[in-house]
Amino acid sequence: MTKSDKISIGGQAVIEGVVMRSKNTIATALRRKDNTIEIKRESFTSITQKTLFFKLPVIRGFVSLIEVLIIGVKTLNLSASRAELDMISAQEKIKSKKREQMELFISFLVAFVLAFGIFTYLPYQVAYLIRLSEGSLSFNIFTGIVRIIFFITYVKCISFLKDIHRVFEYHGAEHKAVHAFENKEEMLPELVEKYTTIHPRCGTSFVFLVLLVSIMFFSIVDYFVGIYYGVPNIFVRIGYHLLLLPLISGVSYELLKKSEKYMQNPIVKILTFPGMLLQRITTQTPSKDQLEVAIIALCTALDIPYPEADKLNIREIEL
Repeated sequence: MTKSDKISIGGQAVIEGVVMRSKNTIATALRRKDNTIEIKRESFTSITQKTLFFKLPVIRGFVSLIEVLIIGVKTLNLSASRAELDMISAQEKIKSKKREQMELFISFLVAFVLAFGIFTYLPYQVAYLIRLSEGSLSFNIFTGIVRIIFFITYVKCISFLKDIHRVFEYHGAEHKAVHAFENKEEMLPELVEKYTTIHPRCGTSFVFLVLLVSIMFFSIVDYFVGIYYGVPNIFVRIGYHLLLLPLISGVSYELLKKSEKYMQNPIVKILTFPGMLLQRITTQTPSKDQLEVAIIALCTALDIPYPEADKLNIREIEL
């Protein structure tokens, strides 16, 4: 198989499946309980390709993040609904669409409140209690380290859950498939299997980079706020820190995008090392069946044939 150097492919793991995204296509491949592999193909063109303003550096990073989040929620919801069909009996009544949407909304609301409390309010409150609020650099280094510790602990804890561990295996399958494609390998499980599950463009690395970059940005802004307005109260501080997140995510995106070209640079190695290390938790060694799903998702997204398609029960779905 050959490819142009300009072809870019990326993805994510979902429940019993993998999503791959190319320039104009999103492909979701899911393994059902009866061993059938379902494929959902969608046309997609990023707004960064349609509007010059959204294509500008930093801005494109934040816009791309929003798009990834929207795609992630939709595909995760799809995979959950298909997995649910395998868990209920034929006699059970399938929940109404409205009820599903309400449950999804409530679950995301609870997740947002917990994330805000654990990763934002709690570190800030502790820093104020131990009187670090007056030092812009010390305050943000402390809260940044606390957030990183909480994040790593959270990821490690959920990795012990059986369902999450399977998602992490599919995450590993996704990375192996992307690596194989980028190295012009024939897309067969036995050949893809040899590649690493660690990838420099992974979302895990992006999250970690955002945590590091936020320390620098928050410290600079806090310094000037302290000079002109004095020490802000905790809620004011949280407020303008949250307003900085689009800028921070955009800068982090640009750094991650550039880092792949300069992976041998010592500074780049230092910045990307924590995220790459964390991927040893968020990616696990996949089975052959999981590799097949990742490869099929990749081939569908790129509109190229899967060499062993005739040996598998694959069907395309429209939802």
